[in-house]
Amino acid sequence: MNQNQLKGSTKEAAGKLQRKLGELMGSTKQRIKGARKQAEGKAQKAVGNVEQDFDDMRDKSARENS
Repeated sequence: MNQNQLKGSTKEAAGKLQRKLGELMGSTKQRIKGARKQAEGKAQKAVGNVEQDFDDMRDKSARENS
């Protein structure tokens, strides 16, 4: 797991919690902030997944060519 995957997962979870708390409190502002943070986390995690896939392919290619 790389930094973007870790940070993205953490941000996604925090956003989900914030969104749920906003729902419980009846706060539209907190629900929106939480949903935004959750989406940012998903995007960052996706970037990390692409980075990880690239690194895995590079490592596999290096092993095959050695």
